[in-house]
Amino acid sequence: MKTLTLESTAPFQGLAELVAYDEGLFEKEGVRVEWVDRDEGAPKRKTAVDVTSPRGLDPFTSHGRMFEQGKADLYNACEWGNYCRVQATGVKSRQLGRRAIIAYGAIVVSPDSPVYTPQQLAHRRVGVPFYFGTHYLALQLLEGFLPRDAINVCHAPNGSRPRLASLLRGEVEATTVTEPYVTLAEKKGCRTICAGFFHGTEVGSERVDAETYAAFNRAVREAVRRINANKRAYLHYFIDYHGAEDPEVAALTVDDLRESRIVVCDPAPIPLDEMQRTFDWLKSWGMLETTASPFDLVDLDIQREAHANL
Repeated sequence: MKTLTLESTAPFQGLAELVAYDEGLFEKEGVRVEWVDRDEGAPKRKTAVDVTSPRGLDPFTSHGRMFEQGKADLYNACEWGNYCRVQATGVKSRQLGRRAIIAYGAIVVSPDSPVYTPQQLAHRRVGVPFYFGTHYLALQLLEGFLPRDAINVCHAPNGSRPRLASLLRGEVEATTVTEPYVTLAEKKGCRTICAGFFHGTEVGSERVDAETYAAFNRAVREAVRRINANKRAYLHYFIDYHGAEDPEVAALTVDDLRESRIVVCDPAPIPLDEMQRTFDWLKSWGMLETTASPFDLVDLDIQREAHANL
């Protein structure tokens, strides 16, 4: 049996993998999964309103930390961020394909905010976690309503709980959150200004060959089938994961969460046209400056072979 060490993952970005692990689906495919805490020893999270771009920041403060230290074989994170991480890798990482969950994120404002529409966020400080999914989601959402020079983002912690706390302390005028913190923010009276879904990808080491990745994804596909057959039965993951350390989340019930915000599909290759558009968009924001082609950031051979064997 092949052993794979995965970086820990929250349900909003890894529900299918967590279900596959808990229900023994990986072992049925001949893969033993072990977990390593990606946040162990991570720097303290805080808002830095004077940091207004990811330039010069470390993309491995959480996702990829254990991987880059040789302590993990596979991790998943947002697709945009993973292009940047693979560019910066010191251990020959490569994207292997898209993960199962289509993550949901929202930009929210405090209950007393004068902002009611995305246009009203012009020149207002929006806290985002640079290199994490809702950083890029916020840019894509806001540039649909505002010229780029009116989008004012600053560095906020990774993790929805500290960002929500930063918003409620008045350090930022809006911020991004994922579930279950979209639900918690709304229960606290915060308003959702705009929201959307976004893809993530799996990043693997040279130990993850096409056969192993195909077996991994067969287990994930079965988890996807089970989740889609009864989403309500799996909503407790969002409460259980965070509730152990967050009493306000622990007080939520599955009735508080919306099934429509939980979207999973079979893991799949990154379509080449979408790959190029993503690459070009990141370039347009001053990222991926040292990479000439998106094909340098994805192992197309393993991606093709692994998904052909599902």
